[in-house]
Amino acid sequence: MITRFDPFREINALHNAMSRALQTAGPTGYGDELTTSGSFVPPVDIYEDENSISLRLEIPGMKQEDLDIRMENNTLTVRGERKFEKEEKEENFHRIERRYGSFARSFTLPNTVDTEKVNADYRDGVLSIELAKRAETKPKQIKIGVGTQKSESRVIDQGSKKGSGQAA
Repeated sequence: MITRFDPFREINALHNAMSRALQTAGPTGYGDELTTSGSFVPPVDIYEDENSISLRLEIPGMKQEDLDIRMENNTLTVRGERKFEKEEKEENFHRIERRYGSFARSFTLPNTVDTEKVNADYRDGVLSIELAKRAETKPKQIKIGVGTQKSESRVIDQGSKKGSGQAA
């Protein structure tokens, strides 16, 4: 039997092994993320503006009922499970690269978030979570008066002092 030498086969096998090892390890304490566990780690984008904090988790191929979102003690936890559909026999697959199994991601939220105003939407494989900020924590713009208005108010204040000094 003759075996063909393919130098890229071993490199590809090493690459796949390293990818699996790094993906199962998950992120190591980046930002305010508490835990990452499970068979796969869905990527997340976090965006903040003056009114809200938005999270977008990429979890294609999941059903809405397989997702669990909980808020407890200013910690947002998203759990889910992507199930492997065994319609075809596994031995007929040439390659299985998509990740299956359960996942859990937890994020510590700042005190500015109103935990009563959280909305979640799952569409086209993306879970979107909107966390509204409390009204008292939103930035407020303070208008600066023009120099002439400030000097006029000083003149009025000085006039009232003179008037009260003359009457006494």
